[in-house]
Amino acid sequence: MKISLSAIKNIVKRASAESALRTTQERLGGSLRHKEEALSPRVLRRTLEELRAVIDARVSEVEGGRRAQGIAQWYAKALPEQRRDMWLLMSEQFLADPQKARAAQAQYAAAVGTPDEAAAEVRLRRATVSPRRRLLQRFSVNPEGIRFLVDMRAEFQSALKTDKRLAALDVEMEYMFSTWFDVGFLELRRISWDSPASLVEKLIQYEAVHDIKSWADLKNRLDSDRRCYGFFHPRLPNEPLIFVEVALMDEVAHCITPLLDEFGAAADLRRATTAIFYSISNTQSGLRGVSFGDSLIKRVVETLKAEFPRLKTFSTLSPIPGLRNWLGRNAASLASSLQEVDVLALAEDAALRKALMERAAQYLGREMTDGKPLDPVARFHLGNGARVECLNWAGDPSVKGMKQSYGLMVNYLYDIKRLDKHRAGLEQGKIAVSSQVQSLLA
Repeated sequence: MKISLSAIKNIVKRASAESALRTTQERLGGSLRHKEEALSPRVLRRTLEELRAVIDARVSEVEGGRRAQGIAQWYAKALPEQRRDMWLLMSEQFLADPQKARAAQAQYAAAVGTPDEAAAEVRLRRATVSPRRRLLQRFSVNPEGIRFLVDMRAEFQSALKTDKRLAALDVEMEYMFSTWFDVGFLELRRISWDSPASLVEKLIQYEAVHDIKSWADLKNRLDSDRRCYGFFHPRLPNEPLIFVEVALMDEVAHCITPLLDEFGAAADLRRATTAIFYSISNTQSGLRGVSFGDSLIKRVVETLKAEFPRLKTFSTLSPIPGLRNWLGRNAASLASSLQEVDVLALAEDAALRKALMERAAQYLGREMTDGKPLDPVARFHLGNGARVECLNWAGDPSVKGMKQSYGLMVNYLYDIKRLDKHRAGLEQGKIAVSSQVQSLLA
């Protein structure tokens, strides 16, 4: 394929522009603004002064919080490009003092093995804490401060993919949020049809696995034989951070269609022995990297067992979102054969069906990256100690299900007595699978 001269010039032009991006330190020392920069050096310097004033050692936490609130109000009216400049200032200009850090590191190295080791470690830890952390804490003083920070981190996630200068701010915020949103501070709440309408609407907004298509669909998911639970934080009282939808049944479900059938009759709770977790949705992209799922499922299991002592089996009915793409990369001939095939046609082709089931078992039961299961949903449940229990043919015949996995779904079984064993095995590179899945791997 030939590339035109104009296309080559555009590529060179873009590369030159990217290489010409100035750090905030370079811009602060300048006098003129480059065309790709939002804030002029003068305004950039003023913004930095305002940020530094928030953590001025001479002012109280209350005054620092008031100053942070003023910046948040400016931010709310700022253009996206101006907001980006503030992110860059927070990321590049609030670093730990390198000289103090090096000195503390040398003191600690010299103190190792001596009675002064513990004190030297404390000094090292303090020397490596960046002023950025105190800046974030000052924003959190205000009633809407945590909401502001979570939204801000969500906003710059797309920019982070192409601008690594934001990495320091992102990592700092993830660390802070992991502390502020520790599960010990979270409240597990049931969300029902009787919950406030503003809260129920959040389920429609944030549902990430099976789209909620109507109010009737939503009401079905909150019927008498269903439960929905979410984790809530005191500073975000009406915003579920993560929620799980559960169906109470007398057997393990292998197809999502009946569970989403809004005209289906409710199950008899007196016969319920099985809880099916069929949808788990994180709601805040600004909390990426903060894990709630493990604790959520454990808490929900405890809550359900207290309400329904007959429950013995806790299983998911989960999508396999990465299967189709993986087949395209690793089983091209099979993927090509499957390309234009629908569920009914697959059911009639025994050889093709067998090949797909075997490949799916391999994908879920063996494929790993960096010591973790390759599939994102598998990574979540297997990391919690579940095992790959059953592959389900035509488990999700919807357009989305076919696009993700040719309609296949999987049950992950949460055997409460074996969760720790399965987690330990995963750390050794062994994925826990049932005999049914193992037979497909033979």
